Amino acid sequence: MLVKSQVKYIQSLGQKKFRDEAGVFIVEGPKIVRELLSAPALQPVEIYAVKEWILSMPAAVVGEGIVVEVKDTELERISSLSTPNQVLAIFRKPVFPVPDLENRVTLVLDGIQDPGNFGTIVRIADWFGIRQVIASRDSADVFNPKAVQSTMGSISRVEVIYEDPPVLIRQHPGLPVYAAVLNGSSLFAAQRIERGMIVIGNESRGIRPELLALAPNGITIPRVGEAESLNAAVATGIILSHLVNRE
Repeated sequence: MLVKSQVKYIQSLGQKKFRDEAGVFIVEGPKIVRELLSAPALQPVEIYAVKEWILSMPAAVVGEGIVVEVKDTELERISSLSTPNQVLAIFRKPVFPVPDLENRVTLVLDGIQDPGNFGTIVRIADWFGIRQVIASRDSADVFNPKAVQSTMGSISRVEVIYEDPPVLIRQHPGLPVYAAVLNGSSLFAAQRIERGMIVIGNESRGIRPELLALAPNGITIPRVGEAESLNAAVATGIILSHLVNRE
């Protein structure tokens, strides 16, 4: 049975301030929790689950002393989902090393503020083998519960590092930088790349001028229809599918 202090603590982790103070984040649902439990880089702290989920899991996967059995009604009290799903786990946040920008493709997110969009972009990066995402500090928190759910487990494989993108670019003057813009060269005519940074801008404002000035290679997804714009995650998927070397 959950006590009031436990409920209050878990509910507080919906806010970035308290996640940062505790150094943890929340994951919900059988599929993603199971996937993250098998990820070497992630350490579970506490797991709150209904009896059905506990019985379905091998003890070696779950670990000892961290599982608390709860009733469906108790899970509803601590869940951020509209329909709670068997298990809520608290994981310790991973600590990522200083970003290595050489000899790889790095995705740069400039002010992506919607957590769902952010998490989906991380998932797309994982699909195309991008292992490192640099996010401006005004971007959404990848450990926001909605962002975590949207990554669908990719948060265990993609390093998301919060830095000042213009500073990083200036520190690597020979590194190609590509920017998703409305008036650049056609993406479909671009050569595939094996190294460099690909910048995706804010959903409504695009890429900030300071960063845009450091990205000489503007690329555009040619528009055929009448839609005003593309969702940032959709645009990221299209760009990576045409620009990143698949070999």
